[in-house]
Amino acid sequence: MEGVGIFDNDILVVDKAIKPRHNHIVVAVVDGDFTAKCLYQRAGRIKLRAANPTFADIVPKEGQTLEVWGVVTSSIKQFKV
Repeated sequence: MEGVGIFDNDILVVDKAIKPRHNHIVVAVVDGDFTAKCLYQRAGRIKLRAANPTFADIVPKEGQTLEVWGVVTSSIKQFKV
């Protein structure tokens, strides 16, 4: 998620009460694995877009389980000490 300023070891603040909408950064569970991606939701189509070019977008396939777990509201950076 480097393209939106989220890097390895950042702590994400996630609000499960916010209804996820198009272009929100979300934490989702895909087949039991957690991921943070940008939500694409248009014309009845849903996909999870990667903000880092080294990762692929996730387009749910038939039979695949996808649950949007919450909306990312902040990220906290940690510095080496």
